[in-house]
Amino acid sequence: MNKQLKKKPSFFTVIALIGLFAIVVGFTRTFVIPLIIGSKSWPWTIFLHAAFAFNWAAIFLIQSLFIQEKQYRLHIRLGRWSTLIALGAAISIIPAILFQIERELAEGLGEIAISSIVGSITSATMFLSLVGLGIVYRKKPQAHKRFMLLATIVLLWPAWFRWRHYFPSIDRPDIWFAVVLADSLIIVAFVWDWLKNKKIHPALLYGGLFIILENIVEIFLFDTSGWRAVAHFLYNLLH
Repeated sequence: MNKQLKKKPSFFTVIALIGLFAIVVGFTRTFVIPLIIGSKSWPWTIFLHAAFAFNWAAIFLIQSLFIQEKQYRLHIRLGRWSTLIALGAAISIIPAILFQIERELAEGLGEIAISSIVGSITSATMFLSLVGLGIVYRKKPQAHKRFMLLATIVLLWPAWFRWRHYFPSIDRPDIWFAVVLADSLIIVAFVWDWLKNKKIHPALLYGGLFIILENIVEIFLFDTSGWRAVAHFLYNLLH
């Protein structure tokens, strides 16, 4: 039997496939279907951000496949382009979140609409920081791929949070979908690293714990007076 048929997908390939699945499920109900039936419309900036974010997730899958097939040159070449995709995904979140705020303000959500800008900017900052660390450690594969894994997990947060629309009866979706579900892949990665290497690589351990802690802190601080002050500062700065 051909050895290629026996080859199992790597852990990173599996996570990439799960990530793409999360995006498709999360945005089908809130973006794709309304777009098809014409119940909602979005400016081109939303499509631009969606394209950058989806392309990053797809590139993460392709890159993991390149490594699995030992196509290192192709991996390096695509990696150079993926840096631009990462920048595009992070920067394009600004007009995207501003549009979302304006729409939600028009719907009467008030301060909560503006408060959402803090989490979006924080996520974009963490994503770019992790990608940057991945680039810095590109010659140290064990750290490099874990930083890129964490960056992708951060990017998936909006998709996981939109799963709440399928389960409207669940209380505190900000906990169950934005933290428990969104960060579950980090815990899975911890377990995988421990089972495979008998330890958790520092890049994954400390980076993952920081992401989890940041998400938990957001739960406690969201829409408090201090949070609102920061949100209004960012909104006025970027608007």
